[in-house]
Amino acid sequence: MFQTRRYAAPPVRRTTSAAAAVLDRPTPAVGIRGRLGRMWPLLGPAFVTAVAYVDPGNFATNIAAGSAYGYLLVWVVVVSNIMAMLIQYLSAKAGVATGMSLPALCRAHLPRPVVRGLWGQAELVAIATDLAEVVGGALALKLLFDLPLLVGGTITALVAFALLAVKGAGHRHFETVIIGLLGVILFGFVYDVAISGVDSMAVLDGTLPRFAGMDSVMLAAGMLGATVMPHAIYLHSGLTSERLHARTDAERRTVMRGQRIDVIVAMTIAGLMNLSLLLVAASALSGQGIDTIEGAHVGLGESLGKGAALLFALGLLASGFASSSVGTLAGQVVMEGFIRRRIPLVARRLVTLAPAVVILALGIDPTKALVASQVVLSFGIPFALVPLVWFTARRDVMGSLVNRRLTTVAGALAASAIIALNVVLLVQLAR
Repeated sequence: MFQTRRYAAPPVRRTTSAAAAVLDRPTPAVGIRGRLGRMWPLLGPAFVTAVAYVDPGNFATNIAAGSAYGYLLVWVVVVSNIMAMLIQYLSAKAGVATGMSLPALCRAHLPRPVVRGLWGQAELVAIATDLAEVVGGALALKLLFDLPLLVGGTITALVAFALLAVKGAGHRHFETVIIGLLGVILFGFVYDVAISGVDSMAVLDGTLPRFAGMDSVMLAAGMLGATVMPHAIYLHSGLTSERLHARTDAERRTVMRGQRIDVIVAMTIAGLMNLSLLLVAASALSGQGIDTIEGAHVGLGESLGKGAALLFALGLLASGFASSSVGTLAGQVVMEGFIRRRIPLVARRLVTLAPAVVILALGIDPTKALVASQVVLSFGIPFALVPLVWFTARRDVMGSLVNRRLTTVAGALAASAIIALNVVLLVQLAR
């Protein structure tokens, strides 16, 4: 049986500045107004977590889906992004309402054996996440500068450390850098879509949910794992609990209005990036038998020109750098929340980096490794999503920010759909 413990918010100190609530010091959001100018300091956490939705795993799965099935799996991107908006909103709300991350909530309310199990699977998810990010960065450096994959992976890890050092100077500095890297990815995708000649009627037809065999189911699971990522669910609650402190119900509601804007804008941009990548692959690479990132780079160069291929590689590099740092940050939230332990970022990075280094050193096909890592992530989603929906539906945990019944039903349906897809995939793989 679940153990129920009422969470007591940590003590806070009063400030007269509305913006101070979202700066680097944990101060309460007193006197916040709902105007756009006052909302601006509340924005940012969703853009950091949005990086997880355009990481190198998305490149691999969307390219594979577009080149193999054309526009068939457009609906997977659309549905995944709608789920992402709901899930990240719930995660942000959990952090604002309780002042705790989702892993910390699990520790406070669940039996210890369950907590240990959740922590173990979350660490496996972190390893799969790091695999995708480091391999993606290494691939980008190989495409751009012909560096060996192992050297590129090492550089990606070092850049991640540098970005985390920026975070040490303040949350807003880190968020600005991450948003800048997202801008690089977005620019490349917009350019490639503009010149690729996307078939609008085929896109519309692709919004009809359907599959075309076992391989398409596996790719759909990978796309889902690459979009709704478990570590992003954990991280978002950690960011809002760390940055956004409100002491009254009125302040919490105001903070949540800012978070809704943050989530909608950030997830819409991430969703458009994912959709753009699939559309480019479907229009420029379909029927060419391309199922690797290297092949996609060559194919885009031949179909759309060297400029398109260069922007694709630069976007992949920005994705690898940004997502690698965000993934390490999420790992700290997981460990600190589940077991109240915090280790140096260098040590944490080395542990999760080891499997990626092994993959690169053994010469395993990096694109296949990326797709496989996204399938692993898809299996990890329910272990983050089910507790999130359960906690946010409880008034004794959330107070006035408890879910409405419709929100809880929508969250439960999203979790059920993800679990059902994973069960189908498991059965097919067993056969």
